[in-house]
Formats: sequence, C-alpha cells, structure tokens
Amino acid sequence: MEEESMEEEGGSSSSSYEAMMDDQNHNNWEAGVDGYRQQHPAGHAQAPLGDRALQLPADRKGHRGQQQEEEAQMVPEANGLMKGCDSAGAAGKGGAVAAAIINTSTSKFLMNVITIEDYKSTYWPKLDSAIDQLLTQSPGDYIPISYEQIYSCVYKCVCQQHSEQMYSDLIKKITNHLERVSKELQASPPDLYIERFNIALGQYLGALQSIVPLFIYMNKFYIETKLNRDLKDDLIKLFTEHVAEKHIYSLMPLLLEAQSTPFQITPSTMANIVKGLYTLRPEWVQMAPALFSKFIPNILPPAVESELQEYAAQDQKLQRELMQNGFTRGDQSRKRAGEELTYNGSSACASSRGYR
Repeated sequence: MEEESMEEEGGSSSSSYEAMMDDQNHNNWEAGVDGYRQQHPAGHAQAPLGDRALQLPADRKGHRGQQQEEEAQMVPEANGLMKGCDSAGAAGKGGAVAAAIINTSTSKFLMNVITIEDYKSTYWPKLDSAIDQLLTQSPGDYIPISYEQIYSCVYKCVCQQHSEQMYSDLIKKITNHLERVSKELQASPPDLYIERFNIALGQYLGALQSIVPLFIYMNKFYIETKLNRDLKDDLIKLFTEHVAEKHIYSLMPLLLEAQSTPFQITPSTMANIVKGLYTLRPEWVQMAPALFSKFIPNILPPAVESELQEYAAQDQKLQRELMQNGFTRGDQSRKRAGEELTYNGSSACASSRGYR
C-alpha cells in the first residue's frame, strides 16, 4: 500500500507540473488543490512521505525501495524546480502548488502586456510604414505588406487600451500627408492643376478603402462607442479641410473653363473630380449647378414644358461647337438638307431631359 501511495504522489506532482504550463486549466487545478487540502488537513497525524518510505520492512525495500527513497527526496514541484519533501506534509505541499500556479499565470499575463513603450517602439512603426505605402500607392501597384499582420497589431493595441493613442497617431499621420499634398498642388501650373488634383483625390479615396478595414476594430470599439463617430467620415473630413477647401476656389474656375472647351480634359477626369467634390461636400453644388448636373442626377429642378425650346437651342449650340472643332456626325446622306440640326436637337433634348 505504501508503494502505491508513493506512485500516486509522484503522478500527482507530475500532473501539477504539466498543468502549470497550460494556464487554460488554471481554474480546474485550483479546485483540485482545494480538494487536496480537505482530504489532508494540516493537523493530520499521517507521517511525512519520506518517513513512510523509511518504515518499509527491510525484506521488501530492496532496490525498488532505495529508488523510491531517492524519488521522494527529489519531487518535481509545480514551478518546474526539483525540491525535496519537507516535514510540512501534504498540506504544505498543496499550498505551494497553488501558489506556483497563480504566480505562473500572473507572469504569463504580464509577459503579454503591451506597454506604451512597446507600442511606440514596435507596434506603431509597423502601422506607420503600412499607412505610408497605402497613401502613396498608384492604382494597380503591388504593396508588400501583410494585411493580416497589420490587423493583428491593431487588434492587440485595442485590447491593451492603446486605442486613444493609436487614433491620435493615425490622424496626425494622415494630416501631415495631406498638408504635403496641398503644398504640391499649390506649386502646380494651371495646365496640370486639374489633372494633379484628380490624381491626389483618387489616390486618397483609394487608400481609404484599405485603411478603414485595417482599423475596423479600433473604429468599432473606440471611435463609434466613445467618440460617436465613424473612421471613414473622419478621414474624408481631413481631406476636405486640408486639401479641398484650400483649392476649391482655384479649381472651380478651371473646371468651368474646361467645360466650355470640349475635351480640354478627358470626360473621365471631369467626372471623377465632380463626383469627388460632391462626396466631400454636397453644398459645393451651389457653386456650379450646371456643371454638377452633368454628372450627378437630380441636381437641377425637373424640366418643364415651357422651357423645351430653350433646351433644344442649347443642344443645337453644342452640336455646332462640336462640328467647329472637327467632330463629324457620320453619314447624313439619307436625311433632307437643313433638317439635321432640328431633328437632332429634338432627339437630344428628349434624351437630356430623361437623364435629368
């Protein structure tokens, strides 16, 4: 019976060592320690483990008895250190196991803590580099960054209560970038101003399609819950304040001039800028309603029958301007002479009213 008791004690100590290495079983082992204390109170008259081993009869001890004596003197404790059994008995040993488990779990938790120094030296530099690449990428460029790694950095920083600092760093980073973009636009010549503004606007809105999802965890658990705002709205507001507002009064006259000269700039560039300005601030429609109405539906009031002749005259004028700039209308041999403008003016009028 003493030999079986010795084996049970050795197995229990080994199990305690394994449980210590897995903090997921921490609660189960605390319950086990409490049960052990109830079964072996401190005042129990049972002899210590080493004494019981020495009380075995001489004819039964032999080689195995000596081996058990050695094992009893070097029992592996829960903290991974070899320690001999003392005279405190099983109750004292159970308390040591519980204390070791608690201390180990605490040390593991402290090892996973991200301090503000860790955030500044390790985590934010990774985010800073990724944001730089996203803000300066061209359409179709390959960016050698790991989206999973960046998302993981954001997740860990939010869990460690660094959301406020991370949001502040993100806003400061993008603000500095937009201020540089604004200065570059101010130095642009008039013939390149519209095209460069279009590139800056498209590049920024494209970058937001990657930046906002990467910081979605911060947006959900900090910006939306504590600031009652949305990250995408905040970042669009940054471009409006630091770029668009500073250039709108220089940009709009150039857009109106380009509109009066067909194909001075490509239709796609004009459409991108007008739609982008409308996204940034819909109130800017009032600066040029006719221009915005060509790309944004329902800007102008609905057409009325009394103005149909005026609409037809505007369409005929546009056709004449196109022909004067070298645009032909194709084969007109099957139409009667003198009716092409009237016929096409009426059809164009009907189609343009439907677009409204």
